Amino acid sequence: MSENALATKTEAELWRLYRKNHDPRIREQLVKQYAPLVKYVAGKVAIGMPHNVEFDDLVGYGVFGLFDAIEKFDPDKHVKFKTYAVTRIRGAIFDELRSIDWVPRSVRQKTREIEESVRRLESSLGRAAADDEIAADLGISVKEFEKLMLKISGTSIMSLNEVWYTGEDSDTVSIADTIESPQSLNPDIIVEKDEMKRVIVQSINELPEKEKKVLVLYYYEDLTLKEIGQVLEVTESRISQLHTKAIMRLRAKLTNLKKGIM
Repeated sequence: MSENALATKTEAELWRLYRKNHDPRIREQLVKQYAPLVKYVAGKVAIGMPHNVEFDDLVGYGVFGLFDAIEKFDPDKHVKFKTYAVTRIRGAIFDELRSIDWVPRSVRQKTREIEESVRRLESSLGRAAADDEIAADLGISVKEFEKLMLKISGTSIMSLNEVWYTGEDSDTVSIADTIESPQSLNPDIIVEKDEMKRVIVQSINELPEKEKKVLVLYYYEDLTLKEIGQVLEVTESRISQLHTKAIMRLRAKLTNLKKGIM
């Protein structure tokens, strides 16, 4: 089939043809069609990242996720390809970032200390720990705690995309999957994975209202941190802090459960 003939096909027709014969020309057409999606996802990931993380590199990592999405997408599942691909593209970007270990060791250590403090406090209090309570537990001032949260904000987005359960056939679920596109997950998931999703949703619902709102607006409504700041009438740096705290609370809540499932 010629390139001109392919260009006249609808999206649904292209997918049906590709599933039937895996024609490399159709794959190339699909890659061209969805290339802007890779740049869009890379742009969102780039927000809050350190300056040494190049946008073009993120796009390059994301392309592998697009290839993977095209190969594994099943149009019969009645899920939009864009919805499915965003998770794959973002996952590929974070997989590569993890492999090059771009997070400074000192930042990683501080992140672990805060998460442990949050886990311990909220388990004891039976509610969300306030900033001053976390700061006191860490032996620092609230102002120092806020600066620390900004410093580690770039890593919190990555931690949201960590896989929390891996089933058969490399089927995975992350916190981001659950917030952003629960409908894109395989409907034939096993019981343990369904339980994992349930607990993640429950943990999100138990977050302080503003933190929950930031997560939903960022991952589900697809707003940038700056746009969320305008909606909630606070600064972008404040949104970044709220986002980071939300992720840490979720990770703290799920750490013990993850150990029990894995």
